[in-house]
Amino acid sequence: MTYPSPLRSLVPAFVLLAVAALPTPSQAQAGATVAATAATPAAASDGHVDVQGARIHYQVHGDLAAGKTPLLMLHGAFMSGDAMKTLIDPLAATRPVIAIDARGHGRSGGVDGTLSYDQMADDAAAVLTKLGVKQADVVGYSMGGSTAVALAIRHPGMVGKQVVLSATSRLDGWYPEVLAGIAAIKPEFFANTIIDTEYKRLSPTPEKFPKLVENIKTLDATPFAFPDAQVRAIPGKTMVIIGDADGVTLDHAIALFKLRGGGDVAAATQGFLTEAPKARLAILPATSHIGIMSEVPAIAAMVTAFLDDAKPPMPAF
Repeated sequence: MTYPSPLRSLVPAFVLLAVAALPTPSQAQAGATVAATAATPAAASDGHVDVQGARIHYQVHGDLAAGKTPLLMLHGAFMSGDAMKTLIDPLAATRPVIAIDARGHGRSGGVDGTLSYDQMADDAAAVLTKLGVKQADVVGYSMGGSTAVALAIRHPGMVGKQVVLSATSRLDGWYPEVLAGIAAIKPEFFANTIIDTEYKRLSPTPEKFPKLVENIKTLDATPFAFPDAQVRAIPGKTMVIIGDADGVTLDHAIALFKLRGGGDVAAATQGFLTEAPKARLAILPATSHIGIMSEVPAIAAMVTAFLDDAKPPMPAF
């Protein structure tokens, strides 16, 4: 392969991104420790809903009738709901979790058309409607995080709190070099990786993997930007989480945090928080877009506190 110097390293990195994001036994064990003192999550039930030419697969972990706000989990590109299991397990110990296989991914099967965040948001809304869920909190990773923003804008009444995990509200929130690396990906780069084997295991249309690669490349080459006014108007609270070596720029994460109500000058001058804030920002140290999925214990703890509206503790001194 004869890519320009930056792409020579970026292309393999984005193959590794998708591979590394899938759970390994060691990651699963680490994630499980977060919920060690909580009840064991119930076995998942699953189903499908037909939406605009696709059959969207979902899994439900826990009891939707338990009276607790459900959590909708949206995975990243080339992944599936199964790939988010290390994060689902600790969160499902305290609330029901709905995990979707995005259009073209996993058990939802391949699609002939293109992907868009608006369509994937509508897919998610259709799943919630099928399950009789009037409102859910949402955690979205990477592609799923941008979908979560679209869902909150297009279906604001269906979304409570949102966790935007290593994701953007506009295409230029990614480093240009990252987008260039994605543009250079080819289906054969995934040969004999877990992405390849998992797609073949899960998908009812295993022959459509090249189309999925084409769709992801097109999605990440198509400019999009949710207007600041619409992002600001999202009714629920928001938590933004990235790594300090993420593909998402620090400037974008901070801008998104501020649009969602972060950067409260009154709280900053007061020196302490007396109530749960409208927006939270977490930048994990020495953490990349790939590595963030290895930080499940820290993420699960922060997300749980956010979803529970935990009041920030006062200092002991």
